[in-house]
Amino acid sequence: MSMLTPPGMGGKYRITGDKYPRMRPHRRRGRLAVVVVACGAVLGVAGWGTLQLIDVFTGGGGTATAAGSGCSTKVTTATKASPAASASAAAAVAGSAPKPAQITVNVFNATTRSGLAKTTADELKKRGFKIGEVGNATKQYDKKVVGTGILLGPAASLNTSLPVLATQLTTAERRTDTARTGTTVDLIIGNQFKALTSQAASVKALTALAAPLPTATTKKGC
Repeated sequence: MSMLTPPGMGGKYRITGDKYPRMRPHRRRGRLAVVVVACGAVLGVAGWGTLQLIDVFTGGGGTATAAGSGCSTKVTTATKASPAASASAAAAVAGSAPKPAQITVNVFNATTRSGLAKTTADELKKRGFKIGEVGNATKQYDKKVVGTGILLGPAASLNTSLPVLATQLTTAERRTDTARTGTTVDLIIGNQFKALTSQAASVKALTALAAPLPTATTKKGC
């Protein structure tokens, strides 16, 4: 036994030469790894939060930048669509909305009040429409139209003649008959009908209907 070995200690604790027993425990590397991962997570969340704040204060995504180009592309809307134009978007987009003089309208009275078909047809004629048949509604609609009226035409009139006629009675229901041919449309007067839409309002609606829908414009800057 070496003289450096304390009394009572032997075996693996015996000190020989210049080698001494290591009494210090091993480092806990697992705890260090956990600390490193936690720090990384905190930094990631902080970075994400910073990007969100930048997005909020800059308006968020209004400008798209092409990678490597250094140029930005911004999409804006030239004009705002009016309610009347939006209601007849398909007709306005196609530019196929005809003028009143190109539309022949049959006027039928489905109410118990007499004379409505004649007075309504006369007013439509003053506003530039061609008038076809005038009289009482058929049995299919007679006294069965609870609203202000029904605008009825062939399938092709859904985005052409019917939107134009609808400017004269904006509260009327629009319907199409796939079995129907020709271009003539019907105005069937309902129980809640009082009068056509005022001429000033109908002219405004016609103007909006004929106006083109707004188109997206692209601005590029470097």
